[in-house]
Amino acid sequence: MSGACCSRMASGARRAAALLSITGALLLAGCKPQNRYVAPPPPQVGVMTPQERPITRYVTGTGNVSAVNQVDLFARVTGIVQEIRYRDGDSVKKGDVLFVIEPLPYQTQLQQAQADQAGKEAQVKQADAEYNRQAQLGAKDFASRSAVDTALANRDAARAAALAAQAATAQAAINYSYTQVAAPFDGEVSAHLADVGQLVTGSPPTKLATITQMEPVWVTFTLSEQDVLRVRASLRERGIGPAEVRQLKVPVEVGLQKESGYPHRGVLDYVSPGLDPTTGTITARGVFANAGLALLPGLFARVRVPVARNVPAMLVPETAIGADQSGRTLLVVDAQDAVQLVHVTVGDVVGDMREITSGLQPGQRVVVEGLQRAVPGEKVVPTQRTASVP
Repeated sequence: MSGACCSRMASGARRAAALLSITGALLLAGCKPQNRYVAPPPPQVGVMTPQERPITRYVTGTGNVSAVNQVDLFARVTGIVQEIRYRDGDSVKKGDVLFVIEPLPYQTQLQQAQADQAGKEAQVKQADAEYNRQAQLGAKDFASRSAVDTALANRDAARAAALAAQAATAQAAINYSYTQVAAPFDGEVSAHLADVGQLVTGSPPTKLATITQMEPVWVTFTLSEQDVLRVRASLRERGIGPAEVRQLKVPVEVGLQKESGYPHRGVLDYVSPGLDPTTGTITARGVFANAGLALLPGLFARVRVPVARNVPAMLVPETAIGADQSGRTLLVVDAQDAVQLVHVTVGDVVGDMREITSGLQPGQRVVVEGLQRAVPGEKVVPTQRTASVP
């Protein structure tokens, strides 16, 4: 066999081997399993059943703290301010002297009035004695009727002068008392508005300072017409008339702007007799002991008043409640572990829980954790959670 023939045979063998290798690779590739999409497992969510508890229903409003007593202190006599016996902002007691206004001239006037009164009373004694003598002489015809009448007139004039002197003494004593400006009640005194050495006048009166009573205080608030009707209906159910409301000492709870809840407690003190037609609200007022002086006059306050106690209610966490164009919503998990969207009506807030008044059935599982993973119509893996209700 020639060399060319052997070369062609070797080349054909190599091509056959290569073809066999490619065919085997294709066959092996065709035997591998194909990639298929596998759905992820259902998401896990936390659920809880509505908490059934008795609650207290409230009506709420907004109001302001005000002082029970707050008055301006004025000078009632003219003179130089000699003393200021308090420091600005001090707490003082009723009767504490706060300002002294040049008492010496008024003390002198009082002494003069007292001396004049003593002279007039001495004249009364003399006139009484003279009239008695003339009356006795006239009874025995030793004195004329004219002399008796003159003695009687002198006695009456002396008595009238003595009464006028007594009035002048009393007025001088009053003016002298005005030289000391005292606190009319317990409270805190503002910064003084007149300095020592300054001339103040009683007409027109010079303002000296302001005193504010801090214990107790009022909180005046307004309630809507709807809330007023709720309160009246609750009172009728309990057989309570308007005249008995004050005797009941209805509690009022207050919270300030930076406070959580309603930590301050007082009692209802006043309710206006009618609604304001321009605002549709009624004004009410509570009185608070304010022992810690936390309630300062002028502060804004949140107010609530209990309407009914021990009312059965279903509660869910406030964070579980959503909203759409139709109103408030909850996500619940049905018996097949599928998420359903339900529309509900909400009621009062109890701590971090919210009352559900309609749209939710007892025992339904409400999604409270993983809300972003719960899609209506899709299945989930629910895990039971619990919640505490204050």
